[in-house]
Amino acid sequence: MPSLFGAGGQRSMLNLAHGMAECGYAVDLVLAQAEGPFLAEVRSSVRVVDLKASRAITSLPALVRYLKCEQPEAMLSVFGYVNIIALWARRLAGVRTRLFVNEQNTVSFEAGNASRWRGRLTPGLIKRFYPWADAVIGNSQGVVDDLSQVTGLPRERIKMLYNPVVTPEVREKAQASLDHPWFKSDQPPVLLAVGRLQVQKDYPTLIRAFAQVRQTQPVRLLILGEGSERPLLEALIKELGLEQDVSLPGFVMNPYAYMARAALFVLSSRWEGLPTVLIEALCCGTPVVATDCPSGPREILSDGKYGQLTAVGDVDALARAIAMTLADKRSSPPAESWHPYDLETVVSQYTTLLLGS
Repeated sequence: MPSLFGAGGQRSMLNLAHGMAECGYAVDLVLAQAEGPFLAEVRSSVRVVDLKASRAITSLPALVRYLKCEQPEAMLSVFGYVNIIALWARRLAGVRTRLFVNEQNTVSFEAGNASRWRGRLTPGLIKRFYPWADAVIGNSQGVVDDLSQVTGLPRERIKMLYNPVVTPEVREKAQASLDHPWFKSDQPPVLLAVGRLQVQKDYPTLIRAFAQVRQTQPVRLLILGEGSERPLLEALIKELGLEQDVSLPGFVMNPYAYMARAALFVLSSRWEGLPTVLIEALCCGTPVVATDCPSGPREILSDGKYGQLTAVGDVDALARAIAMTLADKRSSPPAESWHPYDLETVVSQYTTLLLGS
């Protein structure tokens, strides 16, 4: 991976590394740059290999050297442009390592909304080089379908494996104490969103929908995450006069304690791959509302069985879904809603694919 900066894909792959190590396999976590908040969570059972590159693209020579020296049985690479580098490295190293590339997002939407030239070029590179992989993996049916369309690869050449999201640590951290004034017993209900402050998450729609709900009942909104959209979101909060009821505290290491205490979890994204935070919220027993974006939410929520789905970018519809779910006071989501993403289940599937065992 490029690094361990906080996002759902990185967290899920760290879970996978830990799960495979617990099964007795020797696992290396190879990073272009050994940086990011999740670095502190890597257990001693997983060896961190720091390629010490200034950027992912400059990690190619070091990755070639690593492959020649270690010659691992299998390598799993994650995220489009990093996958291309991994494929080049194996070809240059001339090793027999089985190589699997993993996509964590809907490629066509990622490229269509990319601000950098690299992101816009990624689909073309994927089409050219992904056939070099032993297999291509997508983390949801929607991602797999999109990948097939973008790359031209036959649908049967792309495997669908969910991310390992639900771990004992999630449940343990959900029970941790939380010293936040908004979660005291005499306070209004709190809506929670978790994710980077970026265009993909469409927090302006969530904030505007929250403003509508707030007109009819006391409620607060907490958005955990950091990113380039912060100035825009802060300006919108001020424009709508919501400074006392909307908070952007930044990235937090334990969002699960917040999830377990929130009245409702909301995902307002324009696109996703398999939104980790939505699964984590279900595991924490939190009612959820999500946009029916490509892809993931409809799969996770089983066509609305486990939570409400609303149209992407529709402020009024999102406000209605939030108000309806708050009034419904439904019981916690059933365990069946998050079982497909259980660590043990997913590790077994990945082990079978990567090692053919």
